Amino acid sequence: MDLVKPLITLLAIVNPLAIVPFFIHFTQECTDLQRRRTAWVSAFSAFMVIAVSALLGLQVLSFFNISIASFQVGGGMLLLISALNMLNAAPAESKTNKDEIRATEVKASLGASIAVVPLTIPLLTGPATMSTVVIYADKAQHYWDLAALVGYGAVVGLATGVTFSLADTISRVLGKTGINVMTRLMGLILAALAVEVMAEGLGTLFPVLRRTL
Repeated sequence: MDLVKPLITLLAIVNPLAIVPFFIHFTQECTDLQRRRTAWVSAFSAFMVIAVSALLGLQVLSFFNISIASFQVGGGMLLLISALNMLNAAPAESKTNKDEIRATEVKASLGASIAVVPLTIPLLTGPATMSTVVIYADKAQHYWDLAALVGYGAVVGLATGVTFSLADTISRVLGKTGINVMTRLMGLILAALAVEVMAEGLGTLFPVLRRTL
């Protein structure tokens, strides 16, 4: 299994830089201690989503009798949709509507944690992230390949925790324009990776396509 591509893909999908404005918005009424706690709970939650998807995702597919080729096509489409969102400077996994935002603000005012929902799910790690991890888990040839995927989850979690902890500084330095540029760049990379994933799945489902390429 390629040791670099999964990490690049996961960082491009999760892209905590794009979630910085959401983090600032959702934690604006929190104390510094609460914001730090929220940052690192989100980071750990993102790691757990990736780790569980890597270790149990294939078993779930087997239970529902879904072929990995079909999952590659479906997952690739999700990646492409996420990439298109990012090319429009929107977070890859953002599906939070106005009602959810209002409900989250009420929870925050009551002191409830918003680190898991909506920051981790769906903003940081959603269906596209889970699909990607499962697809790469299927490519794993040894136990250490799976361990590497879990390790990449730890890297993504660490990047998320550091990014959220420095949210105010990042927002001041990059500004909205800088964050949008970074998001679009990651979206372009993710779009290319999505096409590769879909092409591989379609080639397996329809061998005639593989012969004509």
